[in-house]
Amino acid sequence: MKIRKTLIGDLDTVMSIYDSGRQYMRSHGNMHQWDNGFPPRELIIDDINKGYSFVVVDENDKILCVYAFLPGPDITYSKIYDGTWPNDKPYNVIHRIAVSEHRKGVASFVYDECLKMSPVIRIDTHKDNIPMQNSLTKNGFTYCGIIHLLSGDERLAYQKERE
Repeated sequence: MKIRKTLIGDLDTVMSIYDSGRQYMRSHGNMHQWDNGFPPRELIIDDINKGYSFVVVDENDKILCVYAFLPGPDITYSKIYDGTWPNDKPYNVIHRIAVSEHRKGVASFVYDECLKMSPVIRIDTHKDNIPMQNSLTKNGFTYCGIIHLLSGDERLAYQKERE
């Protein structure tokens, strides 16, 4: 596997992966995250144009995963409830991660590669997204507390530092 920046030509495939991600969440009891077609195509185009969107590809250049990797600070992380961030070090954020196939090791690969680019990573997920919570815990992320999106929706917040 390798990571490359998402190209505009990848957009239809990427949007299909997000559709599959929504279906996967619904089939695993997460009925509310990424509702109303989130993330919208316009947001993904903006991520691509800003250089924040990445894909994981296999040896045949088939896209296995898509995610946004943004520089902090993230305004929604400025206040945390029922917990605390371990530190105030500069960080990057993983948002909108979705895999095309639930192939073992893809998310772990993303986390490891992101930690090579930034010594501190923050990420959040919905309280009903148990598979994602398990993935984060398994990969050494620390649960830090609750943040609120700009919409007001709550998310569970996690952080991991490079060792």
